[in-house]
Amino acid sequence: MIFAVGCDHAGYPVKDLVTGALRSLGHEVIDEGVFSRESADYPDYAKKVALDIENGRAQRGVLICGSGIGVCIAASKFKGVRPAIAHDVYSAAQGVEHDDMNVLCLGARVIGDKAPQIVPELVKAFAQASFCKGEERHERRTAKVAAFEKENFK
Repeated sequence: MIFAVGCDHAGYPVKDLVTGALRSLGHEVIDEGVFSRESADYPDYAKKVALDIENGRAQRGVLICGSGIGVCIAASKFKGVRPAIAHDVYSAAQGVEHDDMNVLCLGARVIGDKAPQIVPELVKAFAQASFCKGEERHERRTAKVAAFEKENFK
């Protein structure tokens, strides 16, 4: 699978943990930046990752900022992009399985010193999860969300 990864300056210390975990699982990574701790605006990098997904260059993405909130809001403005914040393994997997989440958003300042331990686990849970196709309740609910998107992204 191809993953697009992006962050702002606050997320930069976690980005290499994310890309390393994805590559160790055998995935291809499109690194959309940033490439230093120099101040950067999170919407610019959320847009790059969201467009990779919207245009089919990547199947999933991971975005990182200080809280995870800013990149999540920015990425949600693109058609076909379904981001969510997950700082625990259950949510990282369940978001894909039940809600067809395709962008994992992380808060580097939320994870803090636990990043070396928790980030590989979160990335693995997200990357290995699959949407529960064939389960009527999940398909019904995600179809309703897709209808909202179709109505609002004309």
